[in-house]
Amino acid sequence: MNWLRRLCGRRPPLDPEQRQVLEQYHAQPAIAPSSPLAALRFVVADVETTGLDPHADRLISIGAVDVIGGKIRLDSAFETVFRQPSASSGANILIHGIDGTTQLAGQEPATATLQFIGHVRRSPLAGFHAGFDRVMIDRAARVAIGEAPSNIWLDLARLAPALFPGTGSMLDHSLDDWLEKFGIANHARHNALADALATAQLLQIVLAQAMAQGAATLADLMRIEQEQRWLAQLNR
Repeated sequence: MNWLRRLCGRRPPLDPEQRQVLEQYHAQPAIAPSSPLAALRFVVADVETTGLDPHADRLISIGAVDVIGGKIRLDSAFETVFRQPSASSGANILIHGIDGTTQLAGQEPATATLQFIGHVRRSPLAGFHAGFDRVMIDRAARVAIGEAPSNIWLDLARLAPALFPGTGSMLDHSLDDWLEKFGIANHARHNALADALATAQLLQIVLAQAMAQGAATLADLMRIEQEQRWLAQLNR
């Protein structure tokens, strides 16, 4: 009945502390596209889910790592597990390693969502094949708190091929392919925080390359990604 709740304009009930987090988020100014890349704070996000269907499966966990001025800030790493109505399948647990007990004891979804929003604030979000992460987070947020965050998202699966000549054949390659190319280690693949950290290292490389090629602002980076999307559509 989520569609009916949205149609009627009714939000899920939030306690005063939760409402305050949401109000603080709305009170913050959006990040201007003209913001300089050299000093900008990005939040790299990765999710673990009950499956690969972004429109049907559930969000289990989010991991996030800050990249500020091109530097990773491990002291502000973020991770949360969403409480599940029932544990995911054994085959699914083998992938991400979040056991059934942990899933059932996770954070209440509104709390987990608002913790993430409170951490991210208005900073641009980045991910690898970020469309999947965005849909999963947005769906969970709409159910839990009645709305999705409005942050800008950037997709490293598009930016990386655009910025490194001769790697166009890697457009459809996986995160693992790009990590191997740049010698980035990830010792806990399919852990949301570990994947976010590895992706943050890839973002560092992408940002350095973008600025070396003359990109100076967030708008420049967004333009590069959009042009890569257009090229991908033309080549289909």
